[in-house]
Amino acid sequence: ARKHFARFGFEAGTVRGIAAEAAVDPALVLHYFGSKEGVFRAAVDFPVDPAEFVPQLLAPGLDGLGERLVNFFLETWDSPAGRPLLALLRSAVASEDAAALLREFVTREVLGRLARALRVDQPQLRASLAASSLIGMAMLRYVVKLDPLATARPEVVASWLGPAVQRYLTDPGLTSARPKPRRHRSPAVPTTKVARP
Repeated sequence: ARKHFARFGFEAGTVRGIAAEAAVDPALVLHYFGSKEGVFRAAVDFPVDPAEFVPQLLAPGLDGLGERLVNFFLETWDSPAGRPLLALLRSAVASEDAAALLREFVTREVLGRLARALRVDQPQLRASLAASSLIGMAMLRYVVKLDPLATARPEVVASWLGPAVQRYLTDPGLTSARPKPRRHRSPAVPTTKVARP
């Protein structure tokens, strides 16, 4: 299932295709996993169902959503249940299949759900930007182990990163701002003064 989702993504992946690659009947896949979403969650080995925790993150309202999301991911990655997800994160550095699986899961299952629930414009772009912050932080904290990020208390990391994630997910001005046109300047040619005798 991991290879199938890595190759086709969630949308194009099928239970029938997964079953064919495993040489089993599609009904057997559905019996054990319930749905394509269930197979996908099992392939990623995420310890919690996003359909359950996303509403919990949204319940207190929009204020502080970014910080709650960062805290949730930190708590998950720091727990024993989060170890398989960290293994996937480490594998994503060297394996395009692992990278595709991680990318698809974080942007579609977690952040995509959040952005759709918020009913904001450009939900996929917003989810991708928030994912870049979360995955980048996880890479530096857990894989590269860059200090002081690697040893910072989770609540400190969440207090710094949370507002950026919040802005990506909820700021209406973020996508309505028009980029300023870029001026193309020719590179400056250094001038040298010649000393005259």
